[in-house]
Amino acid sequence: MKNLTFLFLLLTSTCINAQNFYFPEKNVQWKEVSPELYKIDNLKIRNAIDFATSNEYSGDPDLRIAILKGFSREPFHKILGPTKKRGGPAGVILKNGYIIGKWGDLKRVDMTFSVTKSYLSTVAGIAYDKGLIPNLDEKLSERVWDKTFKGNHNNKITWTHLLNQSSDWSGELWETFDWGDRPISKSIDSMRYRKLHKPGSHYKYNDVRVNVLAYSLLNVFREPLPKILRNNIMDQIGASSSWRWYGYDNSWVNIDGQWLQSVSGGGHSGGGMFINTLDHARFGLLFLSNGNWNGKQLISEEWIKKATSPSEANPSYGYMWWLNNPKGKRFWKKIPSNIYYASGFGGNYIIIIPDEKIVVVARWLEPKKLYEFMEHLFKAL
Repeated sequence: MKNLTFLFLLLTSTCINAQNFYFPEKNVQWKEVSPELYKIDNLKIRNAIDFATSNEYSGDPDLRIAILKGFSREPFHKILGPTKKRGGPAGVILKNGYIIGKWGDLKRVDMTFSVTKSYLSTVAGIAYDKGLIPNLDEKLSERVWDKTFKGNHNNKITWTHLLNQSSDWSGELWETFDWGDRPISKSIDSMRYRKLHKPGSHYKYNDVRVNVLAYSLLNVFREPLPKILRNNIMDQIGASSSWRWYGYDNSWVNIDGQWLQSVSGGGHSGGGMFINTLDHARFGLLFLSNGNWNGKQLISEEWIKKATSPSEANPSYGYMWWLNNPKGKRFWKKIPSNIYYASGFGGNYIIIIPDEKIVVVARWLEPKKLYEFMEHLFKAL
């Protein structure tokens, strides 16, 4: 019997390894295999999972409260879009597309905060691939000709500057001010009337400016961005119909005679992407396979290379993807430098590990414990 079992595992392993990637079809049970088929230590994978489940994000499960506490330093900060009480820790580990580890409720829809930014960046990639944005160094003032990019500073801002958060865009959008987002000073006047950095020269993580990017892309597509994402990506990769992408109650604009909502790039003030773990995993698998889903190129390899290349202002950041760059401040030692990941408030992650052909999705993992979790994972590999 042991010989037959060994033979079965050997044949199964050969069959699996002969394939490049497994792409789960829509509405089917995602195939699971033992990590040992890939010579990955099953016990150590379990240790990594146990670490994730025992190190849950310590913030309030009522995310409306967690948001207000987490950004209490911001003047005039308020909730403008929908929120949702979160579930418990959840996650999945994919190897060549197959599930080799999982935990929690994988189908529960939760807020995902700034992981949304990586989806927004991908919508920009769709525009680029379709030729709607032929040049990322194009000035936005040439495309969005309302007051958004008026002035000596704002009229120099390009798509690249918005994508890598180096624009230092200055202004107000949806009753939120750029200087009020994660302020570096307690003095409102010193922030509001500060000297502006030349676009491209200074990195500053800022949700107001990310929302400016979303608004600019809405002006390009002239259709709701969730519709663009659904038609070009999510339906193509077999995602469920349970995900939602929200803006704010006051972010409705008139586009060609239709009132459309400009979505937000995160849940900083509510809104953003509400999605389940398995849909995240499909999105991550698409990037692991260089934009190709089961033979169909949905995102160009050129775009993925651009999106995951370090920016001059911050070597740890690409086009709204975090990078494990040795030159950056977020470098994880002893872990491959070509890893990249989406990251959101509360411990939400989509991690792409190209060398190992692995995708990890983690929900509500204490952010301070992310590196330790990765260490546990790599002990298994």
